Amino acid sequence: MDLLQRFAAGDLDAFESLFRQHQSAVYRWIVRIVRDPATAEDLTVETFWRAHRAHARFRPDGNFEAWLRRIGTNAALDHLRAAHAHVPLPEDLPADAAPDAAEQSESRKAIRFALVSLPPRLRIVVQLRLIEEEPYRAIGEALGISESAVKLRMFRAVRILRKKLQQWSVRP
Repeated sequence: MDLLQRFAAGDLDAFESLFRQHQSAVYRWIVRIVRDPATAEDLTVETFWRAHRAHARFRPDGNFEAWLRRIGTNAALDHLRAAHAHVPLPEDLPADAAPDAAEQSESRKAIRFALVSLPPRLRIVVQLRLIEEEPYRAIGEALGISESAVKLRMFRAVRILRKKLQQWSVRP
């Protein structure tokens, strides 16, 4: 019997083996979303706990990695919705050199604030597409939506970000 079939049947050894195989990939995916290693570790455990509880719903002929990614994405979204936490962005985001360092610093702060103020369903798309440079297809699979829906969310998020930054007289 194949490993995925054993997992779907509730075999704990199969689950443990799949956990060891996919733990780091799930962690890397989640840390891209929540931007916090400690939280990503907790959410990775939560993801596998959810997967274990849902083992009977997994189709052994399906894509286990995509299924886990979707569960992890949902766990991360749940966290973002519940926490409304500040999501720090790296200080070394690529940007055109500005002549005034103080102005550049203020622009980055405004962009961070605008990004954090987006609803989680839009923020996750922006983070994965613009910051992590994930393809639309992969984002759609992880969120359980079509590629077109990802593009639409991206369009809406960028429009909101531009409007906020214009209100604050910030040019990204």
